[in-house]
Amino acid sequence: MGAKQQKTNFNKSTRFNFALTWADVDGRKYRQEILDLANKIGRTKAGTSREAIPFGPEYYALEPILDPYQAKIAMHLEFRKKLSASDVAESSGEPYDKVSKTLEYLAWAGLAFVNTIDGVDMYWQDIFVPGHLEMINNNKELVEKYPAVAEAFYYFGSKKGPMAAGIMPVGGGPMRVLPIERSIDGNTRKATYEELSKHLNEATVFSVSDCSCRTSREAMGEGCGHLKEEMCIQLDHAAEYYIKTGRGREITREEAFEIIRKAEDNGLMHSIPNLDEPGHTHAICNCCGCGCYAMRLANEYLNNDIVRSNYKSVVDEAKCVACGECVDVCPTNALRLGQKLCSKEPLDETITKVTPRNTEWLEDKWNSEYRVNRKNTLDSGTAPCITKCPAHIPVQGYIKLASQGKYNDALELIKKHNPLPAVCGRICPRLCEEDCTRGDFDEAVAVDDVKKFIAEKDLETTTRYIPKKRHNYNDKKIAIIGSGPSGLTCAYDLALDGYDITVFEKEKKLGGMLALGIPSYRLEKAVVEAEIDVIKEMGVDFQTGVEVGKDLTIQDLRNQGYNAFYIAIGAQSGRKLGIEGEEATEVISGVDFLRKINLGEETGVEGRVVVLGGGNVAIDVARTSVRLKNVKETQLFCLEARANMPAHKEEVEEALEEEVRINNSWGPTRIIIENGKVTAVEFKKCQSTFDEEGRFNPKYDETDKKIVPCDYVLLAVGQTYVYGNLLQGEEVKLTNRNTIEVDPRTLQTSKKDIFAGGDVASGPRLAIDAIAAGKEAAVSIHRFVQKGQSLVFGRDTHSYALLNKENLDDRIDYDGTERQRIKHVDGKVSKTTFKDLRGTLTEEQIKKETARCLSCGATKADEYLCVGCGACTLRCKFDAIKLERIYDVKGYELDDLPKAVIKKAIVRKAKIALNKINPFTETR
Repeated sequence: MGAKQQKTNFNKSTRFNFALTWADVDGRKYRQEILDLANKIGRTKAGTSREAIPFGPEYYALEPILDPYQAKIAMHLEFRKKLSASDVAESSGEPYDKVSKTLEYLAWAGLAFVNTIDGVDMYWQDIFVPGHLEMINNNKELVEKYPAVAEAFYYFGSKKGPMAAGIMPVGGGPMRVLPIERSIDGNTRKATYEELSKHLNEATVFSVSDCSCRTSREAMGEGCGHLKEEMCIQLDHAAEYYIKTGRGREITREEAFEIIRKAEDNGLMHSIPNLDEPGHTHAICNCCGCGCYAMRLANEYLNNDIVRSNYKSVVDEAKCVACGECVDVCPTNALRLGQKLCSKEPLDETITKVTPRNTEWLEDKWNSEYRVNRKNTLDSGTAPCITKCPAHIPVQGYIKLASQGKYNDALELIKKHNPLPAVCGRICPRLCEEDCTRGDFDEAVAVDDVKKFIAEKDLETTTRYIPKKRHNYNDKKIAIIGSGPSGLTCAYDLALDGYDITVFEKEKKLGGMLALGIPSYRLEKAVVEAEIDVIKEMGVDFQTGVEVGKDLTIQDLRNQGYNAFYIAIGAQSGRKLGIEGEEATEVISGVDFLRKINLGEETGVEGRVVVLGGGNVAIDVARTSVRLKNVKETQLFCLEARANMPAHKEEVEEALEEEVRINNSWGPTRIIIENGKVTAVEFKKCQSTFDEEGRFNPKYDETDKKIVPCDYVLLAVGQTYVYGNLLQGEEVKLTNRNTIEVDPRTLQTSKKDIFAGGDVASGPRLAIDAIAAGKEAAVSIHRFVQKGQSLVFGRDTHSYALLNKENLDDRIDYDGTERQRIKHVDGKVSKTTFKDLRGTLTEEQIKKETARCLSCGATKADEYLCVGCGACTLRCKFDAIKLERIYDVKGYELDDLPKAVIKKAIVRKAKIALNKINPFTETR
């Protein structure tokens, strides 16, 4: 739900047991004393465009929390002039004791600052923002009791934001971004007021509180899931106030520096109240672009000047590898992945076409859906590898790190997106290589072999990468049902946030289909176990031999305190064809066959074997069959022609080398049984598998049939789902394909606390698809179990676009190095063992292979959208993005700001008029 779709729930207050004085507008009653106070605090006058009005946000910020007497006393406080209770009693003519108690309440509620000076409590007022609205929303009791005050904070921005569009001088807004100090190049530092350490070192009193913006969003049920607890720091008089009124807790200077570092490590940016004396502030907010109300002015109204620092991000494209780490943390989506390679026709890489600096800025130009419409790439696209990978792993980034010998850094980068790189390095179908630009010149970069080399370090306990936890949410318990790639990924990501995770696996062995459905000659089980060991070291508890639905129910787990569930049980059972004879003992599901092999159990399969199916599982089944001692011959039959087989091309070639006989374009009609045993399969010729509309609808030549003698038939024609009693009583809906019905973006089922992903939700797909689903589930579950969070606002949309290869310059320079390959294993040798005989590239080969990457992509920066926060620079491992100083503004005294605004508004008005005369005038 975007900002334009939100509805207010404000109603006339009936919360007090005293007589209220109501005025009337359009038949609706309002309280005049609240309106008068709102205009006083807002420094506005009735009848002006900026006035507080009945039922406006300022009104609803005050009305629920003030009775008439409290409003009356608040009217006697002054703007930034400190008054004692005696002063207010004298000016109001009210008894001191009553005034004193009322002032204490006003300070507690957020309608007055209070400091103790020379033993006397002194009170004063400030502006609404940054000021009283933050203070009110940092009173958790009030927000809980009166959620209208949280909405008022949001709608105050809706009122003021459009008014300020285009007329605020750079550095003149009520809040202002300060660059992350670590991101400021020493050569560009010219003003210590832009260094957070200056503010922290000058202050003597410190407090920390939750973020008021994200608290407001949370109360509205629209939180973005980003860290908000104890993230905002107050200094000196503001800290004294926060401590005195219980809004925050007192901390030391050292703790304040630690909080700053924690915020930066979590991708948050810094902003400060900007209307103190220029170059000074009383607070440091640590914000995210999707939660912060100051950043909302930049994101929704594109009024970036109101919050920007004196810096902008500059990308050195020669160093950039399009890893996207900077894109992920940019609070304004000013950074997006684009193209580094030269093009025949110039690319339009400008994100912001028009700005409010010289254009009338009405609602049609707002970006009210900014919390759900972020883009990862420019419309002109970026590198094929990161685009085509279902998990969007930054291939170009880890290849560059590997080329520099930084293998541990490369492993860390991969594992931010894929916790099972050693597994994927052995079984991934390499979608990243399918459209690799290098492949258009000779051969694709050997991405998977590079990843496999890097991931070898994760197999040794001395070199494996164990990530540090980001948070500690161990008060929340999450149950993950199934230990396949999707469940493991979800567990890994939630463990990073410190959740109490238990993975339930009904088999005795962990790994799901990785352990039980993939033969060891492709994926040795020690590899799976090593990567699971990393997840165990992160604190995840694994319970094997426990079938949820049989040994205990989901409701039992709820009763044990589990807050959410992720079902990732995969597609564990083989499908049948519905043909005569398939109920025979010698007809076995390929999935069950592989499971028995991987568990070391006898299958009984011997003699002549026919495998039915043309996908990767069928190839695995056939190649496993030829390895069995008592199997004399293995033939595979599938409907598809050789070129159209769904199995990966390389695996088909390996099967042929291992003497699997592949028979294309044949469909089974019946399995022949004699004396209670399978003796043959009858086939007929398949002429086509899909009709003209692309639907699976095989057509056969009924006159072309043959009978193939065999002793066993292994069915590998698809997989299905065995739920048992898992979903009993849970009202979880299934689709007409028998998969669990989920929201495609959040993976939430019809039962709110149950999420599902991987094959059980999508249908049988690749391991990397299951990994991508596990990551999305972790995002959703984190938000679901945290109070007031939205499952959609502020999350990565994974909107990647592929660059246009037809537009690439024909003169792209590249060396002639051939693709590096691991030593070939003869099929006659590989078929004799279940061991994985494939090696890895040597380090020398890695240097050659990584040098073959054309580095197709690079980050592009939009100068207008960038607010100079520096969050991007901390994520870059390649020194490819820096902050450059382009302004020199300290800020404005509050009373001087209107003059600067008027001057800017006059210039803007002239530019708008000029644009109407000449629409081709520079718009930025």
